[in-house]
Amino acid sequence: GYKGDVPDGYFVVQPRTYGVWIFLRGSIAQGLDAAVKTFEDKLRVYPLSRKDDPPKTEFVSGSAKSFNTISPNDYGVYEDLNQLVQEEPLEALDAERRGQLAAIGIVKGQPFNPDARMKTLLTEAVAIGNATARAIVWYPRVDGAKIYPDTDSAWVMAFANKDVFFLRDGGRNLDARTMFYYAYTAVTPAMAVSRPGLGSDYGIAYLDSKKQPLDGAKTYRLRLPPNVPVNNFWAVTLYDSQTRSMLQTSQPFPTIGSQSDGFKQDKDGSSDVYFGPKAPEGKEDNWLETIPGKSWFIILRMYGPLQAWIDKTWRPGEIELVE
Repeated sequence: GYKGDVPDGYFVVQPRTYGVWIFLRGSIAQGLDAAVKTFEDKLRVYPLSRKDDPPKTEFVSGSAKSFNTISPNDYGVYEDLNQLVQEEPLEALDAERRGQLAAIGIVKGQPFNPDARMKTLLTEAVAIGNATARAIVWYPRVDGAKIYPDTDSAWVMAFANKDVFFLRDGGRNLDARTMFYYAYTAVTPAMAVSRPGLGSDYGIAYLDSKKQPLDGAKTYRLRLPPNVPVNNFWAVTLYDSQTRSMLQTSQPFPTIGSQSDGFKQDKDGSSDVYFGPKAPEGKEDNWLETIPGKSWFIILRMYGPLQAWIDKTWRPGEIELVE
C-alpha cells in the first residue's frame, strides 16, 4: 500500500476491506451514450503511488452481458462467507460478527470443515433464513414500509420510514434491514432525502391489487395518472423475484418510461404500462415482457420527484390483472 503523505487536493476514504466496490450513477438526461462518455472522460482509477504517471483506466462494458451476482441459497453461502473471512483482513468484521461465524466453524486462518451433521443443520438454516427474508420482503409487517398506509395499496418503499440506518427506538430494526438487503445491494443517505425536483425516489410493487404475487404467465396493467410529478423522467423496471435482478427476457433492458421511444400516453394524459408474456394488441410500445413460470416485481423510479409525489397528492395506480 501507499506509505507517503497524502497530496493536497485528495480526499481519503479508508475501507476496512481489501475488496472495494464504488457505485457511480450517471445522469441519462442526455442519453445513455452521453452518460457513459462522462465516466470515460473523467473517471480515473490508479494507485496513488502512480499519481504523477497514472496508467490508462480501462473500462469494461457489462451491458447485455449475462452473469449471476446472487448469493447461494444453499450450503454454498457458508463457503462464500469462509472465503470472505480468509481473504479479507481480520478487522473487516467486528467482534460480534466474527463470533457468530466462529460459532459455526468459520475462523480466519483455520479450515472450515463441518461434519455431516453440521452440514445438514447449516443447509436447513440457510433455507429457513432465505424463506424468512422472502416473506419479510413480499409481505412486510415492518412499520413504515408502506408508502400509502392510509389505503390498501401494495406500494412499499425499500427502507422503512426512509431510514437507511435501520434504527428503531435506539436499536437496530432487523426486519427493516432484511427487507432492504435481501432485495437490494447498497444504500446511501441521499436515497432517503426527498428534495423537490432533485435526486430520485422509488416505489416498489411486489403484489397486484388483490395482494397476490405477480405471475409471469398472466397479463397486468399499471396506470399512472396524468402529470406524473417528475422534473426529469420516470421509469418502471422489471425484476425477477428469485434473483432480485432484472428479469432476463428478449428485452435486454426490461425498463420502460417517459423517455422510452414510442411510449404512448392515453388521451387523458395517463400512462399505461403492460406486463405479460405477449404484448396486448396495439400496446407493444408500452409493454414489458414476463416469463411464464417466473414471478416478478417492479420498481417505479422518479427522477427529480416533485412535491405532488413527496406529499402523496399524486399516487400511482395498482397493478391490475388484465387476464
